[in-house]
Amino acid sequence: MDITELTVHELQEKLESKELTITEITKAYCDRINEKEGDVQAFVTTLTENAMEQAKGMQEQFDKGELKGEFAGIPIGIKDNICTKGIKTTCSSKMLENFVSPYDATVMEKIKEENIINLGKLNMDEFAMGGSTEYSYFKKTKNPWNLNKVPGGSSGGSAAAVAANMVPWALGSDTGGSIRQPASFCGVVGLKPTYGLVSRYGLVAFASSLDQIGPITKDVRDAAMLLNIIAGHDEKDTTSSDRPKMDYTKCLKNDVKGLKIGIPKEFFGEGINEEVKASLQKTIEKYKELGAEIEEFSLDIAKYALATYYIIACAEASSNLGRFDGIRYTYRTPEFKNLKEIYKKSRSEGFGPEVKRRIILGTYVLSSGYYDAYYKKAQKVRTLVMNEFNKEFEKYDVILTPTSPTVAFDIGSKTNNPLEMYLADICTVSVNIAGLPGISIPCGVDKEGMPIGMQLIGNKFCEETILNAAYTLEQAINFRQNYQPQFRK
Repeated sequence: MDITELTVHELQEKLESKELTITEITKAYCDRINEKEGDVQAFVTTLTENAMEQAKGMQEQFDKGELKGEFAGIPIGIKDNICTKGIKTTCSSKMLENFVSPYDATVMEKIKEENIINLGKLNMDEFAMGGSTEYSYFKKTKNPWNLNKVPGGSSGGSAAAVAANMVPWALGSDTGGSIRQPASFCGVVGLKPTYGLVSRYGLVAFASSLDQIGPITKDVRDAAMLLNIIAGHDEKDTTSSDRPKMDYTKCLKNDVKGLKIGIPKEFFGEGINEEVKASLQKTIEKYKELGAEIEEFSLDIAKYALATYYIIACAEASSNLGRFDGIRYTYRTPEFKNLKEIYKKSRSEGFGPEVKRRIILGTYVLSSGYYDAYYKKAQKVRTLVMNEFNKEFEKYDVILTPTSPTVAFDIGSKTNNPLEMYLADICTVSVNIAGLPGISIPCGVDKEGMPIGMQLIGNKFCEETILNAAYTLEQAINFRQNYQPQFRK
């Protein structure tokens, strides 16, 4: 038995039955990290020694019956824009290369309450800006299915680590598809919760009205379990929704009879790879066999979503990243003559090209004379997008689309063409604009054996609907049993 191939719920069962110990599980993952990190490059900071010490202490408590937490002793990986007390939180940027967070993000407090063991901080596009994890200051993460391909982004380290069995599950963040797109590229499950369901306190902000923390896991049940841990109201986050606590695992009924699924034809048109379309078509037929009601419809506003997203996201990024000025806890240029030079040189040297590009674009759309023409108009279109989704959810329980128009692309193939990289977000950004939940699950592979992802979008705070729809399909197609990463070079 390869321990690292097990899902979290399988690990739980084996811990409870005493087939496995906490130390055996943690050691298996630490060994796996040592074996595969050289190829995959998923971690910015590894905490394997600390993890083994924690595991030994927890095993002693477990043996005495004193260990608390439903998931106690299960390891996890954390995206490196989520603050972890006493551990570096770099956002994969030179600007925060040596920043050690003095506090824990709310999600980390909840992880620690469960006695879950942190195996390390995972690589990402710098400040979560990018779709390939090629914009990290430290390293380029590789896709475990083919090491010449990108893992997606910005949560590429999280998705690659789960796919490579280096962690059993991970936390990512999603601003315009940064959980779902890498999950699609790496053949794992990625859930972007409804905006406000999970606290953003301690998540280093990219675009505050769009960012959301969520799980990346091996299967849907694990995603539901991790959402159980991290969801909930937080007084430290003013956008946090005060809703009753739910057990999302109870919604996994393996039944979609009578479920109304809408298929927006705009998401299956020009620009969508033919193999992706074919795989999604098979998935739609499978849902029909399972008893779901399928109907095609037009989501006209979708064509404006990408432009709207990049105006709003860049505007908020330029505002949020103003705090990184070389004065306080960030990188400071070693040579300067005056205060103006500290600002200018520290930001010029500390930020990478993609972050600079978005700051410049965001500052432009917020500037006098352009604010009304761009930012204000984008906010109006955002309202139209929300209204359009609200109207469609009166007819449909779930909306089904591709997660990405393509499978994972070659490393280096799009870094010189930012617009082409931005267009890869066409299927995911509207979900963030409207504040909706979305999940990506693998539904097939292309002729080169690269995973294809399917996205299910739900109405606000209807995570249980998309989780059950994803779970039912997952049980029907058995993707994990049929396909595994090949680590091809």
